[in-house]
Amino acid sequence: MLSTSTESPKHAAHGASSSAASGGRPLEFLAFKLGEEEYGIDIQKVQELRGYDAVTRIANAPEFIKGVVNLRGIIVPIIDMRIKFALGTPTYDQFTVVIVLNIGGRVVGMVVDSVSDVITLSAEQIKPAPEMGSSLDTDYLIGLGTLEERMLILVDIDRLMSSEEMGLVEKVAA
Repeated sequence: MLSTSTESPKHAAHGASSSAASGGRPLEFLAFKLGEEEYGIDIQKVQELRGYDAVTRIANAPEFIKGVVNLRGIIVPIIDMRIKFALGTPTYDQFTVVIVLNIGGRVVGMVVDSVSDVITLSAEQIKPAPEMGSSLDTDYLIGLGTLEERMLILVDIDRLMSSEEMGLVEKVAA
């Protein structure tokens, strides 16, 4: 029986593997919500969690790029995942969180509705994503993580952020 960890994401990253096919070692995912769905991303990509602050808009940027913020001297693009995944009009409240990611040496912020916890999943708990015509291209999915009655949509955040349409991060070497 696996339990969820309540450690801070900074400390919880130790021992997590970056690949689900890594000989059955448990993987740790940061669980977050977008609308009614729960998603997970590799905890090792998470640099920090922040509340949502005002951003500086960039002219002619795609709608899902809310703008940029200055994070201790680093200009960080902020992507609203509800807009990116076409999940309705985003609302920003006290639960809205910016997950600051470090992907391929590039820092990117991702706006989500809320963050719940860090979940440890074994390889057996990760099922392949079904092929379906959805707004979320299954190329960006690792699979579906199951933990008791919870189901997380596991996003390959490296592939998503380095995709051509995002254009934010150089292609990450496989």
